[in-house]
Amino acid sequence: MTIEAGKVIGVVGGTGHLGAALARRWAKAGYGIVIGSRDADKARVAADALGAEQGRSIASGTNKAAAERADIVVVTVPFASQAAVLDEIRPVVAGKIVVDTTVPLVPPKVMRVQLPAEGCAAARAQALLGADVRVVSAFHNVAAHKLATDELVECDVLVFGDDKAARAEVVALADAAGLRGLHAGALANSAAAEALTSILIFMNRNYAVDGAGIRITGELNAIAD
Repeated sequence: MTIEAGKVIGVVGGTGHLGAALARRWAKAGYGIVIGSRDADKARVAADALGAEQGRSIASGTNKAAAERADIVVVTVPFASQAAVLDEIRPVVAGKIVVDTTVPLVPPKVMRVQLPAEGCAAARAQALLGADVRVVSAFHNVAAHKLATDELVECDVLVFGDDKAARAEVVALADAAGLRGLHAGALANSAAAEALTSILIFMNRNYAVDGAGIRITGELNAIAD
């Protein structure tokens, strides 16, 4: 499945490492992009730099403005900012797909799994945004500094969501970013990928790995419903 031509991706928190890297990869793939930030001027600087690199105009604005202009909204902010940012964009995302990339890392013990009371950050996002928003969870286990390059990133992206059609659109977004997106089931299953991030951080340190990722082995053949 591919994203419908003309759809715009709004990257909330698009001046951070993950958001900027994803925005760049999707811009290179030809998608319309809106860079969002708490600071509209900072978003404009980032958008202008990306536009100059890609040779086309990249839109920008506050996080709320970016979410309002977008067809698909990708939230790339730290766990500590998740609730405030989702509350900010909630009035303008009804009926849209919101991709939550949040990993519940709680410094200083980021190598220890610390899932929130809701079970996972994705479930928290759905509760905060409401039932009229199609929340999909993805991009937890890929190193942002690797995405920021033009190199092949050998990492699978597990995509979670209760709406299978919305999930399929985000699988396509992962593929467009040069990764392999894989359906991984219900939104509640996001707890596994979110927890795995802390484990990967530990492994990066323990084994001196430059951004460990995950690969699902075996021959994968999609089964039609």
